[in-house]
Amino acid sequence: MAKDPLAEAGLHFDELNKLRVLDPEVGQKTTELKEECKEFVDKIGQFQKIVGGLIELVDELAKEAETEKMKAIGARNLLKSVAKQREAQQMQLQALIAEKTMQLERQALRCDRYRIEYEALSKVEAEQSEFIDQFILQK
Repeated sequence: MAKDPLAEAGLHFDELNKLRVLDPEVGQKTTELKEECKEFVDKIGQFQKIVGGLIELVDELAKEAETEKMKAIGARNLLKSVAKQREAQQMQLQALIAEKTMQLERQALRCDRYRIEYEALSKVEAEQSEFIDQFILQK
C-alpha cells in the first residue's frame, strides 16, 4: 500500500473531510480521555464531599463522646465524694451512738443507786414508823 503523502506530513482528513493536523483516531481517543478525565474529576469531587461529610459526622460524634466522657467522670467523682461523705456521716453517727449509750448506762447506774437508796430509805422509814407506832402504843 502506498503511503499517503499528507499523512506523512502529519495532515489528515476527518469524517467530514476537513483537514486536521491530528490523526482522527488520536483525536477521538483524546476526546474520550478528556471525557473520562472529566468524569473522574467529578467522581473525585463527589468522593471529597462524601468524605468531608463523614469527617464532620465523626468529629461531631467525637465531641459528643468527649462530652459524655466528661459527664461520666464528673458523675463518678460526685459518687465518690458522696460515698466519702456517707462514710464520714456514718462514723459520726456511730460515735454519737456510743456517746449516748455511755450516757444511758451512766443514767441507768444512777437510777440503780437511787432505787437502792430509795429502798434503803423506805426500809428506814418503815422501821421508824413502826418504832413511832410502838412508842405511841406504849404511852
